[in-house]
Amino acid sequence: MTKKEAGSQRGARVTGKFSTQPYKGVRDFYPEDMAVQSYIFDVWSLTAESFGYERYDASVLEPAEIYKAKGAENEELVNEQTYTFEDRGDRLVTLRPEMTPTVARMIAGRQKSLSFPVRWYSIPNLFRYERSQKGRLREHWQLNCDLFGSDDISADVELIALAYQTLLNFGAEPEMFEIRLNSREEMSKYYEDFGIADEAIQNEITKLNDRFHKISADEYKEALSKLVKDKEATSKIYDLVAGNIKTDKNPVAKGLEELGITNVKIDRSIARGFDYYTGTIFEIFDVSSENNRALLGGGRYSNLTGLFADEAVSGIGFGMGDVTMRDFLETHNLLTSEITSPDLVIIPTSEEFNIKAQKLAQEIRPSGLSVSVDISTKKIGKKISAAGEQFVTYALILGEDEVNSEKYIVKNLGEKTEMTGTLPELLEKLT
Repeated sequence: MTKKEAGSQRGARVTGKFSTQPYKGVRDFYPEDMAVQSYIFDVWSLTAESFGYERYDASVLEPAEIYKAKGAENEELVNEQTYTFEDRGDRLVTLRPEMTPTVARMIAGRQKSLSFPVRWYSIPNLFRYERSQKGRLREHWQLNCDLFGSDDISADVELIALAYQTLLNFGAEPEMFEIRLNSREEMSKYYEDFGIADEAIQNEITKLNDRFHKISADEYKEALSKLVKDKEATSKIYDLVAGNIKTDKNPVAKGLEELGITNVKIDRSIARGFDYYTGTIFEIFDVSSENNRALLGGGRYSNLTGLFADEAVSGIGFGMGDVTMRDFLETHNLLTSEITSPDLVIIPTSEEFNIKAQKLAQEIRPSGLSVSVDISTKKIGKKISAAGEQFVTYALILGEDEVNSEKYIVKNLGEKTEMTGTLPELLEKLT
């Protein structure tokens, strides 16, 4: 221990206090935050299940080797952005940075007994050691949806339609976001037409394309020229990625159009930096100038399960993070009163009625209403105001008259109306 460290520890013992802030890049979830998180998870789950997807999960710990295997991750993520450590059995373990290798492992493990196509979803907790910024933290949760065992283009259309419907189920309108679509397979054919057949060089071009909007056009062309070493090919690839070359309509885009999903754009700069993608790749972007960023992304991978079994099962999937999801909802004012509030709050007029209020709440809850009791010492008016600010729908004042008569007044805080009656009479109106 250094003198500086010892001094720091002595200081901590004297003050007896630690920082109230969480570890850098992660979040505390206070009740109001947890309510929003639960709302997001609920919409994710209900939408995925409405498409016939079954929920699965796995441990946050994975052997580090599955991320170091060829095709499982790009080099930067493996070497610089994972939380990897050696356990007490001298095994290298990684806190999962993404879910796709895990689900591929699980599919491979049950490959002989599963009936394909398989539709699975999960909401995993993920970790990446990277610089925290808007929309990106070191820890987040993510909706992962994957369809295994079908090479048909309809599977690609289904996955993107599921992502599209998820946003609609949060109250979004199609004009709020844009589906940007590309294909690794199509890009490879274009590269070959331009005289670039080497797979390793094509992969490097893909990684460069992933930075297309993060660097200047001159920087991109200079880096591309060093890779391709052909002036004409460099010019053609740049024009393709920049959208200066009109290409045939993608069959996935055609399929989505048949479903009435028209906010689709073919974007040849979409690359998805992971090595395992082999076909369709896509991202959905928020078009608001206040939050102009990708909300989710995914694509087709044909060979990933081959890391775990002799026979690979093709798959396509996407991931949608909770951080970007909440940013999108806040940007478009889509967080609703349904997120945080109980249906009814009982407000005792004094502390002597607190237990009776709790008893009344117990009698109401079996009806399906969520009920809280305000046992604070604030004045009645402030209690009612607080309930309104928390988007509570109804308030019931409980005082001596109500206890004796067993008749209650329920205020609708939004509509500014009242109803009076016995508990059975009120429940008939409220449920």
